[in-house]
Amino acid sequence: MYAKQYELTLPADYDMKTIRKRVAEGGHVLDDRPGLGMKAYAIRERGVHGSPVNQYAPFYLWNDTGAMARFLVGRGGFQNIVRDFGRPVARHWTGIACHAGPARTAPPRAASRRLTAVPCDADPEGTGLGLSVLIERETEQLHRLSRREGVHTAALAVDPHHWQLLRFVLWADASAQDHDATEHYEVLHLSAPGLGDLPEGRTW
Repeated sequence: MYAKQYELTLPADYDMKTIRKRVAEGGHVLDDRPGLGMKAYAIRERGVHGSPVNQYAPFYLWNDTGAMARFLVGRGGFQNIVRDFGRPVARHWTGIACHAGPARTAPPRAASRRLTAVPCDADPEGTGLGLSVLIERETEQLHRLSRREGVHTAALAVDPHHWQLLRFVLWADASAQDHDATEHYEVLHLSAPGLGDLPEGRTW
C-alpha cells in the first residue's frame, strides 16, 4: 500500500463551486482504475471547519506502485491537473497499516488528516528500536480509532525522507470526530476500485 496526496491551495476569493463541478463531472474517471485502492476527492474551504485556505487536496491509497507511476508520469490522468493548475508537489508515504471501519459501506463525507514529525530523540534507550516502538504505538492507536462509529477507512503511513507520520481517516459523517487531526476535509467523491484489496491491519 502506498499513500499519495497533492494539495492545490487556491486564492482566498476562489469560487470552490468550480472544484465541486470538476469533481461532479469527472470524479467517476478513476472509479475502475486498476491498481488504485481508493481516491478521496477532498477539499478544504476557507472559513469552514476552521480552514484558513481554499484547497483541493485529493488523497490516494494505491495497491500497485506501477499504476501510481502511470497515473503520475504515464499519461494516466495527472496531466489534467498539470494542465489546469500547474504541477504541484505530490507527497507520498509508505503504508504502515490500514483498517476498514464500521461505516465502510457508507459513502464518506469527510476526512481527517494528522501529520506529525517523528522526533529526533525517538530512540531514548539507544537500542535503534525507538522508531519501531513508536510505529507500533501509532499502529495500535489507529486500530482503536478505526473501530469508532462513523469510520469508513483509517490508514497510517510514513515518509522516511522527512521522517513524518501520516494518519488519514475517512468518515461517513460530515463532522469528522478526530480531535487530534491537523486538517479536516470535505469529501466530494470516493473512487474505490480496489478498496477490498487494501490490506487489513499492518502491512508488514
